[in-house]
Amino acid sequence: MFRRTFWFGTGVAAGVWATTKVNRKLRQLTPESLAATAANKALDAGTRIKDRAVGFALDVRDNMAQREAELDDALGLNAPVDHELPAPRRSRAIENRKTENRNTENGNTPTYVDRTTYSYNRNEDH
Repeated sequence: MFRRTFWFGTGVAAGVWATTKVNRKLRQLTPESLAATAANKALDAGTRIKDRAVGFALDVRDNMAQREAELDDALGLNAPVDHELPAPRRSRAIENRKTENRNTENGNTPTYVDRTTYSYNRNEDH
């Protein structure tokens, strides 16, 4: 009698264990669970890629600064300047392209000569 009870209990425990395993696997294979798993893996992959890209960008920036310093030293750009640099020139933003013609024909009214290079012909390039 004890032997039958032992095997009955063992069968019930195996059945409960198998049912739990199957139900857990079925829940993992539902579309919602698969979508959530895929989204989590995509987020993890995106985070890893972003971290690697940031690390790469920082390495490039460091090496660029190092190379720039080497070039500055090679070209003598870090040397002290012994002479005064000239003041920067300022160019006029808007130039007056119309100049006054000093040869006045009637003696009192100056005429202006238009020297623009802009063409108003829209068919010129076609």
